[in-house]
Amino acid sequence: MQSFERIEQGEISVAIPADLHVALCHHLLRDDDQEDATFALYRPSVGRNRFTALIFELILPEEGDRDVHGNVDLQPQYFRRACRLAAAQQAGVVLLHSHLGPGWQDMSRDDIKTEHSYSAPALTLTDLPFVGLTLGTDETWSARVWEYTDDVYQRRWAATVRVVGQQLAMSYHDQLRPRPRFKEAYKRTVTVWGEDNHAQLARLRVGIVGLGSVGSIVAESLARMGLERFVLIDFDEVQEHNLDRLLGATQEDLGKTKIAVAQRQIARAATAGEVAPVPVLSGVTEEAGYQAALDCDVIFSCVDRPWPRYVLNHLAYNHLIPVIDGGIRVKLHPVTGHFEGADWQVQTVGPNRPCLQCLGAYESADVSTERDGKLDDPSYLQGLPADHRFKRNENIFPFSANLASMEVMQLIEQVTGIANAYYFGTQRYVYKHGYIRVHDDRKCEEGCLFQTGIATGDTQFPPPIGHDHSVVKARERQYSY
Repeated sequence: MQSFERIEQGEISVAIPADLHVALCHHLLRDDDQEDATFALYRPSVGRNRFTALIFELILPEEGDRDVHGNVDLQPQYFRRACRLAAAQQAGVVLLHSHLGPGWQDMSRDDIKTEHSYSAPALTLTDLPFVGLTLGTDETWSARVWEYTDDVYQRRWAATVRVVGQQLAMSYHDQLRPRPRFKEAYKRTVTVWGEDNHAQLARLRVGIVGLGSVGSIVAESLARMGLERFVLIDFDEVQEHNLDRLLGATQEDLGKTKIAVAQRQIARAATAGEVAPVPVLSGVTEEAGYQAALDCDVIFSCVDRPWPRYVLNHLAYNHLIPVIDGGIRVKLHPVTGHFEGADWQVQTVGPNRPCLQCLGAYESADVSTERDGKLDDPSYLQGLPADHRFKRNENIFPFSANLASMEVMQLIEQVTGIANAYYFGTQRYVYKHGYIRVHDDRKCEEGCLFQTGIATGDTQFPPPIGHDHSVVKARERQYSY
């Protein structure tokens, strides 16, 4: 219970892998217009300000476990079986049932009575709070957690339920995440994908890891689109060599953090009534950055090193937070240094999508190299060949702008599905030929640990974070200003 108590004043959320969502809809949405129910297991994912229940296993009813008669009655042995399985796996218990109506569902007296009766034994046996979900006929979920405070069990509504797969389907509690009010400022934006899709996008809590050349453009793009909630994670400051690529930065910003510049640009560009950027002056490889990332519904990966990508890959699968990642590779002649071409690639990773490691977005061996501090050791870098991947850091603003645009489009396709497109796959732009190659049939290698770790949450301990040499060096520079 300590994990839940840490954020008792924070937000509640539930996440479901898409494959389990399909199985739940098949079971709960009956053809005979009757309600149904099932138990499931969840693992906790605890961020800085959010507790998320990650559903990972269904415990479908067996013969004699339930009685369906318009409503549904569950038998005591069914609940006991669910508790035994949860205790054996150090997991929590979830009750999921259906209602005969669309949208976010409230609870009947019988619903409240049933869930309240399960809350005490579930907590006693599993040391995790009991979770309840209701499914509407349009596949909208509502959710709550039964919290033990002041010697009583009280219901706390979840702000969101996310179904994560090739599509990111969000269900929102309208009081906790209110629908945005229409404004003339985004009239043309809403015209493209409609008010309902706009409400889906605008209420996301979006993390942006890396506020450099790509991340700064992503941040302003989302602010102009009407998004309201940002988590900005970056440890670096503006330096002279950033000014040709960092959106909004000027000579007056030298020495300021990139997050400060991004916050200013979001405030200036925002079309939403209120915007709430949360600045996190840390690496996602550190505890503070990692915990902040766990509060997000989706994350933009705008980093250029292997260790942060490894951490983000972990978050996409173990914690069911889709990660939109992009990278640029500029090709220069090894002797003359002349420009020969460039590629940039973008993909979203998470359940039902291939992971960053299997896609070759980073080399697993390079993660250890970075963690050992070698990428911040000039003598080590000096001994590498001139064309080594650790020395490829050339980039220009037009390349970053194109990549940032492609990343934003990956968010739009998976949330809205406009033009019946929910899955772009991996996209690679080839500068030399001026076209985008699309790879929508790639899969992870057999035995991929990220695919087998879906929805493991905080049970994978410790998380892949630690002492980051590049962050320490940045803090030393900033202290000297």
